[in-house]
This record gives sequence, structure tokens and C-alpha cells, in this order.
Amino acid sequence: MAMRLAGKRVLITGTAGGQGEAAQAMFAREGARVVGCDVQEGGAERTAAAARQEGYDVTGHTVDLSDADAAREWVEEAVDGLGGIDVLYNNASGWGFAPFSEMTIELWRHVMRVELDIVFHTTQPAWRHLVAAGGGSIINTASMSAIRGIGPLGQAAHAAAKGGVIGLTKTLAAEGASDGIRANTISPGFVQSPATDAAVTDEFREFMIGMHLIRRAGVGDDIAALAVFLASDESSWVTGQNFSVDGGATAGWR
Repeated sequence: MAMRLAGKRVLITGTAGGQGEAAQAMFAREGARVVGCDVQEGGAERTAAAARQEGYDVTGHTVDLSDADAAREWVEEAVDGLGGIDVLYNNASGWGFAPFSEMTIELWRHVMRVELDIVFHTTQPAWRHLVAAGGGSIINTASMSAIRGIGPLGQAAHAAAKGGVIGLTKTLAAEGASDGIRANTISPGFVQSPATDAAVTDEFREFMIGMHLIRRAGVGDDIAALAVFLASDESSWVTGQNFSVDGGATAGWR
């Protein structure tokens, strides 16, 4: 069988673990050449080395994407090393939660920086390279919180930032269409990862899973499978859309 991403030149952010590591592995298995990055010191390098051990063309770098200059430098070096770009997958994201009555301006600005600004920081320098390549696919990660208000989560800043990602993506789709650039968003529900395992209590995990029609936490491959489709030529008539991969959490209750 032909690999679905054979020869695709792909940049993926947040590849030290979780959804990013899963996507990196799945993209590589489908024939993509991947350059990843992560803010976790040595994390992207570690997962890339493991992929290379299996014979895949993957490299990784430690990058703080909240630093616009560092993000631009990573994009430029990655594109130069790959000889161009076909896919930019903005998977990386920080976090910050507090009840709105306790939300500080410092926390608000932090969340905007690590959830919305970082998408601009990578996409803006990548844009001209996508145009030069004759088009390509941008995949951005939002959240079910951008679609559904959930009182107990203290998600005002998170929801606003991820709603901004969805709005930005639609505009990128509109502006990029004439240059062959497609842009889509994936909005996950509660996904099990090293980060969520460390950050949430068992009670909180059960609360989140209880919101899903399919009563389990998501895993990285649940998200990566859709990302592969959006990166592939199979989705050539798909742009400007937000796809919920959330076990039915935004569809209803049971």
C-alpha cells in the first residue's frame, strides 16, 4: 500500500510527548519527513532519536515558541533542512486555568501567549514558504472548550485563546485559498497524556470522561489519525473547518 504522506515535508510542534509524539510517529510511518520541536528541554530530540532508530526521517529541537524570534528561527531552519514545507501542524499548547473571579491579567496574558500567540509565531514565517511550495496544509489545535462553556473548569482564558485559534484558522483558509493553502482546526476533548496525568486529579479525570458520550479518555492516536487525513491529499477539498474529536462531548449528554 502507498504511504499516505510519502515525501511530505512536515513541521510539528509539541513533539516531546502526548498528541505531538503520537502525530510525529504516525506521520513518519505514513512516509513524511518530520521536524518537531518542544519547549521541554531535550524532549523533541529524544522522541526524534527514537523514530530514527526505526528508520524514519525525523529530527527534533528544543524551542520556546512563545519567543517569536526563536519560533521563526526554528521554522526557517526546518524549512531549509527539508528543502521546503508541505504541512505545518501547530499541536503545541500551554495552559492556565482559574475561575473568572480570580483570573489575573498576568494569567490571562500568559494563556494568550502560550495558546494563541504561538500559533501566529510559527504560521506567519511559514506562510511565505507554503506559498512558494504552491500550497499546503496548516493544522491547528483548538479545544472543545472553544465550543462549549464548562463552568467548573475555570477556562475563560483557555476558551478565549482556543476560540481565537479557530477564528484565525478560518481566516487563514480564506486568505490562503488562492495560493493553494488549506487550514483546518482539530478540537480535542479530554486526552490522556503525560501532561494531563501530571496535572489532573482522579476526580477531575472522571468528571471530564463523564462528559463524553464515548466514556473513555482520548489517546494521542485518536487525534493523530485525523491530522494525517488533513495533511494528506485525501483532504484536498477540505479547508476552514473545525473538527471535534472529543468522544461526543460537544454533541450532547447521555
